[in-house]
Amino acid sequence: MTPAIELVDVTKIYRRFSGRQFATLKSALLQRSILRDLSPSETFPALQHVSFSVTSGRTFGVIGRNGSGKSTALKLVAGITKPTSGRVTVRGRVSALIELGAGFHPEISGRENVFINGIMLGLSKREIAERFDAIVEFAELERFIDAPVKTYSSGMYMRLGFAVAIHVDPDLLLVDEVLAVGDEAFTHKCLDKFAEFRRRGKTILLVTHSLAVVERFCDEALWLEGGRVSAQGDPRRVVDAYLTAVEKSEEEQLAVTTARAVAAASAHTHAADELPVVIEERPERAEGSTEGGTEGVQDMFRATEGRWGSREVEIVHVDLIDHQGEASFILHSGEPMSVRLAVHAYAPVDDFVFGISFFNADGVCCYGTNTYLEQMSPVRLSGDAQVVFDVAALDLVEGTYKLDVAVHKRDGYPYDYHRLLYTFRMKSRTHDVGIYRPHHRWVFSGDVVFSNPQL
Repeated sequence: MTPAIELVDVTKIYRRFSGRQFATLKSALLQRSILRDLSPSETFPALQHVSFSVTSGRTFGVIGRNGSGKSTALKLVAGITKPTSGRVTVRGRVSALIELGAGFHPEISGRENVFINGIMLGLSKREIAERFDAIVEFAELERFIDAPVKTYSSGMYMRLGFAVAIHVDPDLLLVDEVLAVGDEAFTHKCLDKFAEFRRRGKTILLVTHSLAVVERFCDEALWLEGGRVSAQGDPRRVVDAYLTAVEKSEEEQLAVTTARAVAAASAHTHAADELPVVIEERPERAEGSTEGGTEGVQDMFRATEGRWGSREVEIVHVDLIDHQGEASFILHSGEPMSVRLAVHAYAPVDDFVFGISFFNADGVCCYGTNTYLEQMSPVRLSGDAQVVFDVAALDLVEGTYKLDVAVHKRDGYPYDYHRLLYTFRMKSRTHDVGIYRPHHRWVFSGDVVFSNPQL
């Protein structure tokens, strides 16, 4: 079957200019630098040797990070720009949802702008008149259609542009991250329109950061990285490969962030006589004490990020271990994980407690415990040792979290307290809310039907 869209070995190179401005043409000529300063100083490739084709009637998704070349590829297909080399072939009538409302005049009414924009997209005046009511109804602008566009909010402006573009009735629909043009109800309306286009056998090329939309709507997906094709094929496989790469990048960033936090805190460690006031005033109620109730724990949770303690027992190293047994700062909801502490006692001690707490990004304690609360009575600790806190399934929702680790006496006197120094990220394909994600299932009776039970 002849493809509706075809890119063959396409490269697009942009040129950067020095951007220098002259006060007058005379000053530029006197400095004899006008040719140098207004010439390209360097080039950068937005796309490099990219090839893909989209079969007629299929929905094709393009994903990638910011600056990966996604929008450039879409603009090449739309004919907005031309490739530096290679070939771009497009067959059929195109409607591009790229820069919604491009060409709208702010001083005239929405009604007049609908006609102007429709003509720019290839419709005749009669065709626009026939579709006008449907366009206005879809944009939800019946009350404002005769008001000047300059009085519209950004959402109203974008909705009107979207409505005009999708009522062109194209053979090919090009969509560039325009699903955030309204509230949630309008977004669902847009998705329903895409589904209708698919049923009618239209070709859709979709650029988006919404990976769930790619998995749900697309027949095939392309992942661009640094202007090159990294993967192409089944949407779920491509999305999984992309997420793996994103996690690796996040892992590297979190590792650097954590190393810096630990180094900075270690350089400013509190001496034993410079502990936070909440510990000095109420040592009998500090964290780890079972005698002082919860008041001391709440006080401790107000302590700021840092590290303090006498270092008679020191936490030498901390690792978060993922389900594959590897040290990682990226964990997945519902999978096993461990916190591994390397500790060293400079002299034997018989009074020690190991504690651990998880906090979310807002500073809310998700969970905290220690060995003394779990009725482990200390007997002896000396030299090097390893402490591992195992979790069979870490059921936190997706988000960024902080880890507290500590070793202290039973009365709360700290040997080594690491406060909010370790940042990790929970990943989940389910974007639920809250903190804790319990194991659960849904049970229905009667006539209850879902079209996408996997989402």
